Amino acid sequence: MVTLYDGGAYLLNGTELIPDNAEAIAALESKAGIKTTKEEAVKGTMAYHILSSHNTSGNMENLKIKFDKLTSHDITFVGILQTARASGLEKFPVPYVLTNCHNSLCAVGGTINEDDHVFGLSCAKKYGGIYVPPHQAVIHQFAREMLAAGGAMILGSDSHTRYGALGTMAVGEGGPEIVKQLLEQTYDISMPGVVAIHLTGKPQKGVGPQDIALAIIGAVFKNGYVNNKVMEFVGEGIDNLSVDFRIGIDVMTTETTCLSSIWRTDDAVKEFYEIHGRKDDYKEMAPEKVAYYDGVVEVDLSTIKPMIAMPFHPSNVYTIEELNNNLEDILRDVEKKALVSLDNNNIDFKLTDKIHDGKLYVEQGVIAGCAGGGFENLCDAADILRGKNIGADEFSLSVYPASQPIFMELVKNGRIADLMEAGATVRTAFCGPCFGAGDVPSNKGLSIRHSTRNFPNREGSKVTNGQIASVALMDARSIAATAANKGYLTAATDIDADFTKPKYYFDHTIYDNRVFNGVGKADPSVEIKFGPNIVDWPKMHALTDNVLLKVVSMIHDPVTTTDELIPSGETSSYRSNPLGLAEFTLSRKDPAYVGKAKEVQKVEKARIAGEDIYAVDANLKDVYEAISKQFDVKPEETEVGSVIFAVKPGDGSAREQAASCQRVLGGMANIAREYATKRYRSNLINWGMLPFVFDGDLVFDKDDYIFVKDIKKAIETKEDTIHAYVVNQGMKEIELHLGNLTDDEREIILKGCLINYNKKN
Repeated sequence: MVTLYDGGAYLLNGTELIPDNAEAIAALESKAGIKTTKEEAVKGTMAYHILSSHNTSGNMENLKIKFDKLTSHDITFVGILQTARASGLEKFPVPYVLTNCHNSLCAVGGTINEDDHVFGLSCAKKYGGIYVPPHQAVIHQFAREMLAAGGAMILGSDSHTRYGALGTMAVGEGGPEIVKQLLEQTYDISMPGVVAIHLTGKPQKGVGPQDIALAIIGAVFKNGYVNNKVMEFVGEGIDNLSVDFRIGIDVMTTETTCLSSIWRTDDAVKEFYEIHGRKDDYKEMAPEKVAYYDGVVEVDLSTIKPMIAMPFHPSNVYTIEELNNNLEDILRDVEKKALVSLDNNNIDFKLTDKIHDGKLYVEQGVIAGCAGGGFENLCDAADILRGKNIGADEFSLSVYPASQPIFMELVKNGRIADLMEAGATVRTAFCGPCFGAGDVPSNKGLSIRHSTRNFPNREGSKVTNGQIASVALMDARSIAATAANKGYLTAATDIDADFTKPKYYFDHTIYDNRVFNGVGKADPSVEIKFGPNIVDWPKMHALTDNVLLKVVSMIHDPVTTTDELIPSGETSSYRSNPLGLAEFTLSRKDPAYVGKAKEVQKVEKARIAGEDIYAVDANLKDVYEAISKQFDVKPEETEVGSVIFAVKPGDGSAREQAASCQRVLGGMANIAREYATKRYRSNLINWGMLPFVFDGDLVFDKDDYIFVKDIKKAIETKEDTIHAYVVNQGMKEIELHLGNLTDDEREIILKGCLINYNKKN
């Protein structure tokens, strides 16, 4: 189904691949009469052209990107705007869209969610932005309909910021990177590798975009094949996919840990822009006659079958056919793997009890959000369910159209009636099911979802409260087929359905009537409206010459997601309150973390106040006595902070709070074998935290102290190798690495955080 090249390749005329070997250049000349070099062919990708047109550094090895447009939602924009305001924001320099699709339900914390919305509207008026009210559209659907443009770049504070199928290179990053753009600074990154996703063939009837996406994710995630690279979709197979289908694949590229994506465009994409009244935003995008790629993922669309990603990761994929034929063996294997993710002996996680008469029974189906709530997905699901029903047992089905224009067209063409008659409930545009704020299953329930992620607790259960439920990712078509079969797992290819493929008509008057558009019309006289939960960031201090770190958490899982670092769901309502949200840090992974971090922070607060730190923690006398035998160090001039160790932290969401919550609790660093994503590492840096990498034997453990000598000097002199000492292990020396840091990133860390950096400048 999916094949990975061992090395790079040249793409000739957008279709023919020539593997990179000693004969490749000669082959290009003999086949097409083209004389080139690898260095020149690298410039032939679509990604190179877009990045070069947005790069302000004059150096294509070290990019400084300025984006055309920005977008955020209501569990990120408050913190972003508070940071930007503290840094001197006067007006939005480019179009910035504030959508309200995550905290749309005001079920937690009284008025605080709606207070955030009012805050957002007042900021859009004051600084000249676009405000999309709750229930109008999920962030990425609005961007597809109203923001994307051929050859443009969009930065979003949500990890699934992906509009490559429309010819737009989009990147999902943490909030501080949005702040930099608002302050007319740049997004700094080394030139990423570019990997060709070469599509051939045509999908089987009943196979949907989620099936293709899961097959790709399963092939590339574990080996990091596209990690922090750009996925460039090429090949004649694209012609066999509708634009909605392409969008459905594209949005899931985030789950491969790639940096961004871009697709070849054609007349179908041109029609998409025309339907949405933006024909001038279309641009033909294609690689040059010869383009070089750092890797190739070959995807024969015709061979891909309906897929399922079992708990607890989108890469844990099987074909539905394979699962149904080997139910007990696969479910037992999934249960075994889950023990690593759950890390809780009090939870009895089982899936084998879902086997009823030799078939897998699920309790819930959900089709929602930026991945599942598209027009074509819901039309196909309605076609499968027309004349059938989901039954009156445990199984339930809910669908969330991704925008009000989609919802309206589904009403007009009768598909909403078909879905409702079958027993589905239809909701407004809301991202809740994707992060645990809506449709939470019952304890031990299994939900099948056309959404983006199925990490532990992502569906809203709380392991630390003795609750466990799980999600398997599937395509809308197979979810509908399962619903038609009363909850028994069924592939859409096993259902005889007539897919009617109705034409889509976009009604822009919905947005004309409800969306506030203040681009270019900033009004400084507008007063920002604050709710009681909207709190300024606490003061953070500059780095000292030496630092003392206490290890307060050790996470040995192969990968740690941002959901585990700071949980989503109902905690999202507190993202406007840094200290309030910080109380939830690592709550579903290491409940003791917050208390331990606060104990360390007490010491640092006493040091800053000029008080006796030994009165706060008498054990520090022994610590500093051990250090003083080797180094001349002054405790009153040495910053004290907490540090966590994790093998590979930061997979998943772009949420900056995964880092900032550690920081406001006195966190000074992470130590990792590697970082799962660039965006998480960037979040650490922007909040003034040291992104250490450690590849030696673990000689430290929880509650150990690590003394880092001359860290300030090392950052100033651009050293990578940092010498540190595990105090409790007889001053055992270890080597930590900082990796590549830009000059600006070094300054941000030295000054304590991005806010301090901008205040000083």
